[in-house]
Amino acid sequence: MSQSSTDSGAARAPENPPAFPYRLVATDLDGTLLRSDDTVSPRTREALAAVTAAGAAHIVVTGRAVPWTRHILDDLGYEGLAVCGQGAQVYDAGAHRLLTSVTLDRQLAGVALAKIEAETGPLFLAASRDGLDGEVLVGPGYELQGKLTGTPLTDASDLWSAPLNKIYVQHPTLSDDELAEVARQTAGGFVTVVMAGAGIVELLPLGLTKATGLSLAARRLKVKAAETIAFGDMPNDIPMFAWAGRSVAMANAHASLKAVADEVTSSNEEDGIAVVLERLLAQRSG
Repeated sequence: MSQSSTDSGAARAPENPPAFPYRLVATDLDGTLLRSDDTVSPRTREALAAVTAAGAAHIVVTGRAVPWTRHILDDLGYEGLAVCGQGAQVYDAGAHRLLTSVTLDRQLAGVALAKIEAETGPLFLAASRDGLDGEVLVGPGYELQGKLTGTPLTDASDLWSAPLNKIYVQHPTLSDDELAEVARQTAGGFVTVVMAGAGIVELLPLGLTKATGLSLAARRLKVKAAETIAFGDMPNDIPMFAWAGRSVAMANAHASLKAVADEVTSSNEEDGIAVVLERLLAQRSG
């Protein structure tokens, strides 16, 4: 005897799946969300708008401190939370307010620098001061990347005169990878060392990573790690990739990041973020 569709034992139609499989999309800026001219492509803007319309939140997670990030967020019309300074700062872009900030122990940083220079010889230095308007002090010989600007450091004592989020180091002959490795071996017990891009090796508060700030921001948004998809391009994104439920490296990413990513997408110049987001949206709507 056939069973009526109104019987309690009848199969029920599955509920509609969410329009996008993740609740949080975490994107690095340089080399990931931004193209080489520091802009976000129309295609990527549209893809991010589509996933937010589908219920996901977009969060920027960048090594740049707030003063180097704020103008980009304003241009995007971005009003959510952003994780800046390699995880040191959680910033409310809509309110233009710093919610949390972690500073570098300047005594430990001084010891770390001395230990590194004992192995490498003199370093070229820059330092990011804490706060919404914190200056980046740039010492002799240090070369800022891209369009970033700083304040010349003419008196070495000024380096330590105010709270810092990080110190940048460069070397006249060592590669970024070589310098980062020497710094980790000699000073890894005093500071966290990250390589965040071409010419960008940083000394951070011990234990600080992008995952630190992202987890704090996600808690405020009531989102879990498993509900997060993360995009990045440099070794400083490795902890964020380990934290997130899914990780996507750009085609232009450092080899060490590609090695731990769940997938590799197109480059930042070829709308790599949009390629993945569009595919995930299409899978749910198909």
